[in-house]
Parts: sequence; structure tokens; C-alpha cells
Amino acid sequence: MTGGKPDPQQDLADQTVVVIGASSGIGLETARHVRAAGGQVVMVGRDPQRLERAAAEIQPLSTASLDATDTDRLQQFFADLPTPVDHVISTAGGPSYAPLADMDLAQTSRHFGDRLAMTLGTAKYSRGKVRDAGTLLFIGGTGARRPSKGGTVASALTAALPALTASLALELAPVRVNLIAAGFVDTPLSASLLGDQLEARRAELRASLPIGRVVGPQDVAALALHIMRNEALTGATYDIDGGQQLVA
Repeated sequence: MTGGKPDPQQDLADQTVVVIGASSGIGLETARHVRAAGGQVVMVGRDPQRLERAAAEIQPLSTASLDATDTDRLQQFFADLPTPVDHVISTAGGPSYAPLADMDLAQTSRHFGDRLAMTLGTAKYSRGKVRDAGTLLFIGGTGARRPSKGGTVASALTAALPALTASLALELAPVRVNLIAAGFVDTPLSASLLGDQLEARRAELRASLPIGRVVGPQDVAALALHIMRNEALTGATYDIDGGQQLVA
């Protein structure tokens, strides 16, 4: 406290945030931001070893190792939460790109269904666990808004998630539901997808983006905390891409 006013650096004190996908990238960076703001974290991740390493840094209230697309496990996780929480953010899931000629329909159907089931499952099973005016926050993307060869499934999910978010905001009110739509973010996932093309992509973005640099997980985490703090925000999609859509 300073002069009777809350310290803005500690404005999540006494709040608890569940971070799904917390062991790396945007999820791990969000956990760091929450802790720096005085909040507590429950960390959820798919890889037990990676989650353990991340937890050693963050010092969370607890951890849970599970695949968020396994909705039975997801349901049990939320049922086992001992007390209500203030916010839930899900950063789990990645894009799927494949030209139609090479597409494995069974695999594609699983990816599409898993992503929707994970989103709906998080919303359904967190009911009664998130305080009124708390936040349910999902991470989507902007890159597939522009049609492209090989981007059929990614485009469909990119279009679906904002509509899903708006509807859930009505169903789950007064809990707030929002979506962050990110462009390219320099994360381990991006590195694994691009391989030896990563440096070229970084250089291209530095040269072309209006902000003159690549968006990092810290940028997305800062936006996530703003949405958690501002109790007037619900049912909306917030783009964060450094102006990528303006120049693509």
C-alpha cells in the first residue's frame, strides 16, 4: 500500500489463477505475471517433467498433470479444486495446417473436435468454481483469418472461437468470458513448428510489423492480466499481433 492506495504491482493479491498449459510459452509467462502481481497460481500441464521444472520456478499452490483434451480428466480436475478461484486461462492447443490433398480426415476431425471439446469442457466444468466477475480466458489466433491453402481447419477454428466466446459470456454470466487472438508469438511451440525457418520468420516480422519487433509471450501475458483486472470486459476477442494483419 502507498498513500492508502493499492500497489498496482500487487493488485492480484489474494486472487488465484488456474493456468492450463502452464509449463511453457504463454501459459508459463502468464503464471510469472500473476505471481509478480501478488496472485497465486494453479498450474496445469500435459508433460509432467516440464510442469515440474516450471513449478520449481513459479512455486504454485498446486499442479496437475493432464491433457486438457481429455474431458474426463478435465472434469475431475475442476471437481477436485478445493476452493473457488478468481480466473481460469487456457493456453493449451495448437494450430493444424494441411492441404486438402494431404489431409488425414480422421486426424483432422480429432483435432477440431478436441479443440472445441477442450474449450467447452473448460467452460462447463469450471462452473461453480470461478467467482462472480472472475474470468474465463481462452487463447486463439489471428493468422488464419485470411484464407490460405492448407489453412482450412485453422480458419474454421479461428472463426468459431469468437462466436463461442460471446455465447459463453451470456451463459456463464456474471463470470466473464473473453478470447485473446494472437498472431505469431515467439514461443517454443512456434520454434517447433518452424524449425530451421524460425530465424527467417523473426527477421521478416521485425522488418514488416508496425511495432518493429516480434510479439513475445510476455506481451500476451500482460494483456491476459489486463483482462482479468478489468471487470467491464466480457464476450469479446482481443487481437494481439503487432499489426501483423495490417501488413500481411
